[in-house]
Amino acid sequence: MRKHIVLTCLLGSLLVLGGCASKLTGDTYSREDARAPQTVRMGTVESVRPVQIEGTKTIIGPAAGAAVGGIAGSSVGGGRGSMIAGVIGAVVGGMAGAATEEGVTRSQGVEITVTEDDGQTRAFVQEAVDNVTFAPGDRVRVLTVNGESRVSK
Repeated sequence: MRKHIVLTCLLGSLLVLGGCASKLTGDTYSREDARAPQTVRMGTVESVRPVQIEGTKTIIGPAAGAAVGGIAGSSVGGGRGSMIAGVIGAVVGGMAGAATEEGVTRSQGVEITVTEDDGQTRAFVQEAVDNVTFAPGDRVRVLTVNGESRVSK
């Protein structure tokens, strides 16, 4: 029964972590950006390369892992041994939770180097989207709103 509770808590934590991940694609806007004016610059793609965008590192992953690990560890043995196992379980669970959060929220990205019409060359990183591809020579728009830029066709 206890294993069932621990497993349920762990799976619930992973679902919460997945829901916390924000999109970094070129076609996803935050609520704050939706009605804000954007600066639009035109340019030409010079190069494109795949990159890895690291996952989030919040307190949620380690806290959930520590809770699950502490509960699982405290169920081992009895008395003082149970307390020690609970502490060790919490530490190991916290480390595992942090690694799980980062891994679950990690995403595949693309670095797009653009020479803008004013002669400036800049690189932009955003999440890769299956239906949107960029290639050298493509004409693109660079949209900037609230200090964040994205590349779009």
